[in-house]
Amino acid sequence: MDITIDQLKKVYGTKVALDIDHYTIRHGEIIGLVGNNGAGKTTLFRLMLDLLKADNGFVRIGETEVSSSEAWKETTGAYLDESFLIDYLTPEEYFYFVGRMCNLNRQTVDERLAVYERFMNGEILGQKKLIRNLSAGNKQKIGILAALLNQPELIILDEPFNFLDPSSQSALKQLLVAYNQSTGATILVSSHNLNHTTDISTRIALLEHGKLIRDLDNSDGSAGNELETYFAV
Repeated sequence: MDITIDQLKKVYGTKVALDIDHYTIRHGEIIGLVGNNGAGKTTLFRLMLDLLKADNGFVRIGETEVSSSEAWKETTGAYLDESFLIDYLTPEEYFYFVGRMCNLNRQTVDERLAVYERFMNGEILGQKKLIRNLSAGNKQKIGILAALLNQPELIILDEPFNFLDPSSQSALKQLLVAYNQSTGATILVSSHNLNHTTDISTRIALLEHGKLIRDLDNSDGSAGNELETYFAV
C-alpha cells in the first residue's frame, strides 16, 4: 500500500506552511522526516491524517484519498501530541477505550500490550494514576502504544523520542524496526534527533520552509553524514 502526495499545499495567510509537488512512499519503508522548526513536518502529518484541510492537492493511501474516505483509518495508527490522549483516564482505561474503537476485547488489548513490556518498563500499567498525572515521557509511551494497538499497516509518529530517557529511546528504536520487519508496515517518524532518525530509517525526507529539498536513501545508513553537513552551523 503505497502513499502518494501530489501538489500538496497548505497556506496560513501569506505563509506557505507546506508545498510538496510529488512524493511517493513505498509500502514497507521507514521514512524519517527531518527539518528545522517550521519546516512543515507536523503540517504534513496532519494533512496525511486529514486533521487539516489542504488548500491544494491530495494525499492518497493506497487507492484512497484521505479527505474523501475514512476507510484508511482502520489500518493506520498515529500519535502526534498529547491532544490524542484522554488524560482523565488511567492508561488501562485509555487502552481499553482505544481497543473498543478497534473492535478489540480486553484480553486482546492485554495480550498486545504485553509484547511491549520492555518499552513500558513497569511504569505504565498498574500505577493507579490518571494519564494527566504521569510524566511527559510516560504520556509519550501511552500515545505510541495506543497507535500500535490495532496492528496498523501505516504508523505515523511525530517526535516520538521526545521526553523519553535514553533506555526508552533505545527500546523504541528496536520496537519500531522489529515491528516493520515482522509486519511489513510503513512507518513515518519525524525527529530533530538525526542519530535516532538515521538509525531506524530506510529513507530520509528533508523539509525546509515547507519544501521537500532532499530525498535520501538510507538503506545502508549512509545519509547521516549528508544530514550532519547540511545542518552544520
